[in-house]
Amino acid sequence: MERLLDIARKKAGKVEVYGEKSTSDDVSFENSKLKDIESSIQSGVGLLLMQDGKVGYAYTRNLVDREGLVQNALDALKGGAEADYDLPLTKDVPELDTYDGSIEKLSTTGMVEECNRVCGVFAGKTSGQLNTSAGSMTTEVRVLNSAGTDLNTKSSSYYAYAALNFPGSYSSIFRMVTGKGFTPLSDEDTSYVLNAYEAAQKEVKVPSGKMKVLFLPSTMYTLVWRLLAATGGKNVYEKVSPLKDKVGEKVMSERLTVVDTPLDDAWPGARAFDDEGTACRETPIVEAGILKGFYFDRYYAWKAGVEPTGHGFRPGVTSRVSPGLEHLTIEPGKESFAELLKAMDKGIIVGGVLGAHSGNLLNGDFSVGLAPGLYVEGGEIAGQVKDAMVAGNIYDTMQRVVGIENRVHPGYMGRFPAVLLEDVSFASKG
Repeated sequence: MERLLDIARKKAGKVEVYGEKSTSDDVSFENSKLKDIESSIQSGVGLLLMQDGKVGYAYTRNLVDREGLVQNALDALKGGAEADYDLPLTKDVPELDTYDGSIEKLSTTGMVEECNRVCGVFAGKTSGQLNTSAGSMTTEVRVLNSAGTDLNTKSSSYYAYAALNFPGSYSSIFRMVTGKGFTPLSDEDTSYVLNAYEAAQKEVKVPSGKMKVLFLPSTMYTLVWRLLAATGGKNVYEKVSPLKDKVGEKVMSERLTVVDTPLDDAWPGARAFDDEGTACRETPIVEAGILKGFYFDRYYAWKAGVEPTGHGFRPGVTSRVSPGLEHLTIEPGKESFAELLKAMDKGIIVGGVLGAHSGNLLNGDFSVGLAPGLYVEGGEIAGQVKDAMVAGNIYDTMQRVVGIENRVHPGYMGRFPAVLLEDVSFASKG
């Protein structure tokens, strides 16, 4: 990568080189039987050039022809995309504990054994179809640029989940665990899946109306996705965000604090710098219901005339950087999950969603099918509702928080507690 940087610096004023390498192993069981084992190794290098106010990007999966890669990036410059921001000189970043060496000893055989153990826990206790999976990954990232930055990080991660599928559908009750190394599903995890599934066997007809609704950690992304869209630097710069002029204003319940925590290495995936080499830091998005600010990569920070916040990430070497929140957390509350159910008395649990993208994402609107929707009565799960949906707008709905679970769980787009809301619109054929 150093040679690539040297070659490119002779052709362009500003140069950034991004390299990544990952190895992964995954095993999956369907209906308690081994279905698939998959292993992969991926690597690649991306090259960004800026010259005369223009930017070009090229990448390769195999860094053999460095001159050819530089030429591809020079050709991309001819596309005329404008950019003239500064590349960072980043040296002093905190040392994070991101790699668990024991991951190297974890084989697919070991993960098959763990999935078999989980299947044994459920054996004879339910007629539901059990699907379970486990996987591990190691990732290495390096960022060099012509300003003098040379940073690298190595991280490890592990996941496992168990899901009981309802007959004739893809909806399920599930629980997932993550860690930097092997992390078994606990008795609490498997008991939750089994007990919730068995309690939801009865189909219940529930009339449409407004009621208390509990979003599980695994479905909180439905709401959080809207917030991410509205606080991203691209949409703020383009003045299409409904929050563009609301920094310092109350936009949600004072019970809610939403913060990006990239330096928290208790969880897998912590980062001291982003994919542009900008130092990462804890960034509050919403604090006690008050909008604190937005997140930017270097390009949209330059466009907006603000400082970058260390949120320039890419989904892979094939893509250029864009603003992204990779370590989002909703701070936990005080109630246990059982206490949240009691606080509901009667209501609906959003156990899974269909059409999470439905509605005007940017405006905060949501309208999602329940897959599954669980009915709670007397503070306990009393059955399952079918052909049902919930809808609303997060800047209205998330003002009415009744309770927040006292722990966070890994979920899509971050780490979240279960959150109980009231007066949420519910519709059902029942």
